[in-house]
Amino acid sequence: MELTSKERAKLKSLASVETAIFQIGKNSLTPEMIEGIDQALNARELIKLSVLKNCADNVRTLANTIAERTHSVVVTVIGKKIVLYRPSKKDIIKLRG
Repeated sequence: MELTSKERAKLKSLASVETAIFQIGKNSLTPEMIEGIDQALNARELIKLSVLKNCADNVRTLANTIAERTHSVVVTVIGKKIVLYRPSKKDIIKLRG
């Protein structure tokens, strides 16, 4: 799924007021972490993650890996923050219309 620049801008603005609900630390990505992110995406559609300083992995690489495993889209990576989006059947966030 690709986002248009308008959709991406809307999601960025919505995410700017959100707090990070997951922190990725020195253990990096565990299957449990991916499962939790997947469940959060089902419930919220848009989530923010924080990568801690003790995580040795590249933030953009982490974002792409998580997006691939959860079938979501990386909205943005700013510093050590990752914003992911995946539409759900509930259609919580109206991107079009």
